[in-house]
Amino acid sequence: MQPDVALRYSTVRSFPNGTRNCYTLQSLTPGGKYYVRAAFGYGNYDALGMPPTFDLYLGVNYWTTVSIINSSTAYIFEIVAVSPANYLQVCFVNKGLGTPFISGLDLRSLQENLYPYSTATQSLVLLSFFRDTVGFGPNRYHFGTDYRHIRYPNDTYDRIWQKYEDVPTWTILSDTINGIVNNSPNDTYGAPSAVMRSVSTPVNASTMDLWWSSDSSMNVDANTKFLVVLYFAELETLREDAFREFSVILDNNITLVSAFRPEQMLTTVFTGIVQGTGSHAISLVATPNSKPPLISAMEIYLMRPLNGSATYAGDAIAMMTIQTNYSIKRNWEGDPCSPVAFAWDGLNCTYNTSGSSRIIALYLSSNGLNGEIVPSFGQLASLQHLDLSHNNLSGSIPNFLGQLTSLTFLDLSSNNLSGPIPTSLLQKSQDGSLTLSFRYEQLVLMTENFRNKISEGGFGSVYAGKLEDQTPVAVKIRSQDSSQGDKEFLAEIKHLAIGRHRNVVTLFGYCKDEKHLGLVYEYMAGGNLEQRLIAGSRGQEAPLTWSQRLKIAVDSASGLHYLHSAFNTPLIHRDVKATNILLTEKLDAKISDFGMARALTSETRTHTVTTTLTGTEGYMDPEYLRAGELRGKTDVYSFGIVLLVLITNRPACSVVDNKHTNIADWVRASLGHGRSRGQDVARVIDQRIRDHCDLNSVWKVVELALRCAQREEAHARPTMTEVVATLEALQREVVASAAGTSSSSAMAEDLQPADAVDQVQLTGAQ
Repeated sequence: MQPDVALRYSTVRSFPNGTRNCYTLQSLTPGGKYYVRAAFGYGNYDALGMPPTFDLYLGVNYWTTVSIINSSTAYIFEIVAVSPANYLQVCFVNKGLGTPFISGLDLRSLQENLYPYSTATQSLVLLSFFRDTVGFGPNRYHFGTDYRHIRYPNDTYDRIWQKYEDVPTWTILSDTINGIVNNSPNDTYGAPSAVMRSVSTPVNASTMDLWWSSDSSMNVDANTKFLVVLYFAELETLREDAFREFSVILDNNITLVSAFRPEQMLTTVFTGIVQGTGSHAISLVATPNSKPPLISAMEIYLMRPLNGSATYAGDAIAMMTIQTNYSIKRNWEGDPCSPVAFAWDGLNCTYNTSGSSRIIALYLSSNGLNGEIVPSFGQLASLQHLDLSHNNLSGSIPNFLGQLTSLTFLDLSSNNLSGPIPTSLLQKSQDGSLTLSFRYEQLVLMTENFRNKISEGGFGSVYAGKLEDQTPVAVKIRSQDSSQGDKEFLAEIKHLAIGRHRNVVTLFGYCKDEKHLGLVYEYMAGGNLEQRLIAGSRGQEAPLTWSQRLKIAVDSASGLHYLHSAFNTPLIHRDVKATNILLTEKLDAKISDFGMARALTSETRTHTVTTTLTGTEGYMDPEYLRAGELRGKTDVYSFGIVLLVLITNRPACSVVDNKHTNIADWVRASLGHGRSRGQDVARVIDQRIRDHCDLNSVWKVVELALRCAQREEAHARPTMTEVVATLEALQREVVASAAGTSSSSAMAEDLQPADAVDQVQLTGAQ
């Protein structure tokens, strides 16, 4: 081995830990073209006598497989690539076939116009194919007799040109012209003069045949394309009656050039592309009466498409800075998001085929982070979830976190942070676009030591409070004897955080200290629906009018429909009831309390079987109770009960004639006894509004509610899409009637006779 390459093989750097280990080559020019060389000499450095095999990647794209066959052989792999950012990463991937290692790594900058087939979407991998009389595998050759490599300073780019294999029927030109072989003004390969002066020609023959085959380590198939680069220059002074003219043919069927005459002391380069595995041939065939052909140099490359989607450079640089600042010890090597199999732990990324991956979630809870929150977090522009809880972070909460427009979830709890929450974050939490984490001490302050309890439920007590900017909030604190544990608490955080809809209660933030669990959400001054109905019946509030009840029905149905349809996996609430429908002062209704919510399995999107049945007596779907199958129609049943509670102002389950009776059964039993539909519906509607509403409109909602609350054949229940459409149509009728746009005849329309009612009643009871 020559001294200029032998020294680097005396030491190695091995990577016994982790699946992927990488070098990051920095301070590059984005879009610049570079030549990268990786050298490997095993030499049995580990005394195991087990030469390894591992994969080599440039960034997120596969480069080649390093297969060490002979412990004493040096292996060199080269690639010409465009850098997509101001850095390139060379990565070694452990395949379970021995420990990856490296002996040397070189990076050389190339002029932008060189190797035009190397682009932003395609790299050029120098073919590795060992020939019998050649020391190295890379197929970059000169055709002189000197076995020494031609490289820097002869080649300003430090490419290594080795002598082509010995061919007994070839010789060098005997009488060459002195001087430099120049490159043409439009040259795109930059061949050194020393290489161009290393020329071979056949002895007593008119043809030169060259060949190559793909190395098994290069991972080629029938679709693999090879780029052949051939260099020619005339170095002889020919007699006036002599000429040198030949054709260049690939694989006996692709003619690169016919009757070509090399120019004296000037480089000419021809390139050709062939495809497929197996052997390939190059033939230089002289025309009649011509001097024999000649050749100075040859390179053969695999054309490697760049199919990997790298992480957006700004995100990747920010993550590398975060890693350096906090000395994070994880599998954080190479590109943060890609390939997916090697993505960094604690990240969620978006992937698309047409652009870069973006980091949308970063989970660094309990990672021993020390110091202040560095600005690099603020450079993750697509970040939606950030969890830095349970670390040793200190200083103030930086305002730049509030500038992350996509951020919807932020957990900074259990750190040593001080000072107020920045206004930008408070504003995002109040408009429902961000979920914050609060310390328990902050909950004490905002509720004035839990002075004003406004309700109590299975989870615990709810208190009125105010944020630092005096925005009113409701603070729910889990009681020690609560039936809901951490799992249900975290589920409520998760589902409220994604529930950004006008009819889903907005979660401002939460508290999860060692001993305290709490939720901070928007204050709903109107209380819950059950409270409002009771207040109306007791004379504490004016009874809800029919138009108000219909609006509440539309709002709550819209919120439930959003949960069922807005996500990749439908979200089933599992505890729809009157107390979980909250009201504003203007009686806008919102769905709340997601502790029991569950996503349907992504495999079916129709149902999932659960062994833990949850819900509230009177509202629970009988089929869910019987079979344990959770469906979207499970919520539809519960919503049907809510509609009946809203219409009748009766509880979902009550005692009638000393028997526990479900409201749906009571309504069915009450219908069909009058002479008209109006008399029937008058028997069940809240008596306080019976004389002040359109009974036909009420009947249509009763019919819809009974369809929703069918005990059997859950598949026959309407979807929430149908429920919303029906209720909205009825609401438009009521609004139009109130505005005087409906005819009085429509308002006074005769109600159908009882036999028609019986038919509808039977339909609702299926």
